[in-house]
Parts: sequence; C-alpha cells; structure tokens
Amino acid sequence: MTPTLKEGQIVVSVKSSQFERNDLVAFYIGNKLLVKRVIAGPADMVTITEDGTVFVNSNELYEPYITGKALGECDLEFPYQVPDSHYFLMGDHRALSVDSRSSSVGCIAQEQIVGKIVLRVWPLNKFGLFE
Repeated sequence: MTPTLKEGQIVVSVKSSQFERNDLVAFYIGNKLLVKRVIAGPADMVTITEDGTVFVNSNELYEPYITGKALGECDLEFPYQVPDSHYFLMGDHRALSVDSRSSSVGCIAQEQIVGKIVLRVWPLNKFGLFE
C-alpha cells in the first residue's frame, strides 16, 4: 500500500459493514491479512485502460494517493461489473499490487473484510486519521 502505508506502521481498523470508495480496508485472503483501497462497490462497472487510468461507472477516478498509474497484474475483461455483496479493491502501488484486477484475488466478499482502516498510530510523526 505504499506510498500510503509503509511496512512497520501500525494502524487501527474498525468493524463496519458500510464501505465507500477510497476507504482503506483490511481483509483476509487465505491466512493473510491484507490492506487495500476500495475502488468500487456492488454492481459498479469498472474499466481500467492500458495506461492504468481507472473508471467507475464511466467516471474517471481522481486518485491523488498513487504515485504512478499502471495496469499491473490484470487478467479481467473490461468493463467489469462488481458482483453483489463484493468490493473491487486495489493497492496504491499499482505496478506491483496483486488485487481485484487479478483472478487470483478477485473481488472481495463483504464477509471477508475485517474492518475499515481509520487511524495510523505508529510511527508517532505519522499519527492521524485516514480520510
């Protein structure tokens, strides 16, 4: 999730059943706990161009949290509709992140999501809320 999060940082997540675009969420894939960003919710249509520009419901996403666009590991056909009760999640380091763009991860069911990341507590100089 670089540049938003770096290894060794400690964050707090809050259990929720309501997730909005751009929320950071923690979820389980197998026995691994991962953190990714909500890009689209149930029934949304996602399109990602060859240069990595992301569109949701035909609207280009404003993504100030990424340092570079990339299609990354992607084996989906676009436009792609997010299934009911699922979320399309992507990491902020688009070139290296394995996320919903790959069928090995896919869209994440609401039940798999542990919670929304709301606060960074370590390191202290980065302490603060995520918005």
